Amino acid sequence: MTGEPLLQVQALRKVYGRTVVLDGLDLDVDAHDVVVLIGASGSGKSTLLRCIDLLEDVDDGAVLLEGRDVTDPRVDADAVRARMGIVFQSFNLFPHLTVLDNVTLAPRKVHGIARDVAEDKALAMLDRVGLRDRAGAHPDQLSGGQQQRVAIARALVNDPVLMLFDEVTSALDPELVGEVLGMLKELKTEGMTMLVATHEMGFARQVADSVCFLDGGRVLESGPPEQVLGDPVEDRTRRFLRRIIEAGRL
Repeated sequence: MTGEPLLQVQALRKVYGRTVVLDGLDLDVDAHDVVVLIGASGSGKSTLLRCIDLLEDVDDGAVLLEGRDVTDPRVDADAVRARMGIVFQSFNLFPHLTVLDNVTLAPRKVHGIARDVAEDKALAMLDRVGLRDRAGAHPDQLSGGQQQRVAIARALVNDPVLMLFDEVTSALDPELVGEVLGMLKELKTEGMTMLVATHEMGFARQVADSVCFLDGGRVLESGPPEQVLGDPVEDRTRRFLRRIIEAGRL
């Protein structure tokens, strides 16, 4: 691995009206690492992921992927998104399309891949997430955990170098959380670079290479999970984790 991080977020700023959501945020993610974002609602986690994936315009700063400034307005946003996959807490599957059509839609319509090629690749990806036998089903015929695994397959089908996950278990029943987190663990063993916003502290302890605590639109504290989650330096981090412990999530 070279000395340059795969992803570099530099002094990123995002403002909605008078509300500063990202306030000069800096973050690096090395290739094959899993970086977990934690923090209270409103700390900027989701906005950060959306800015990285170019779903939101940034007001200042830059996002570099593989050394290239992807926030440059001259950049082809679709080409950049093909290098990244993003999965949200809501599954965002098209209810009128089959599982197979949901997974092949972007490759065919956005990237111009022939249907037979796209379907072969999609079926292989569905096999990878254990859902090849449900390729002809519609989303409402699947459990929440299965729908989220379809969303992950859809994000992986373009062979991204970076995966972004935004609270992907928060909409699931508790008994379904494990199957989705297990999928993320498998991706880590395969060397996928991931940036994961989550409240699942057990997952962060087990899988993260580093944990970043966001507060007020900045990374207030970061480091190995055993340090940030077990012996945080910042009082604000300690207070956040205390509330997580009281809620039974650590």
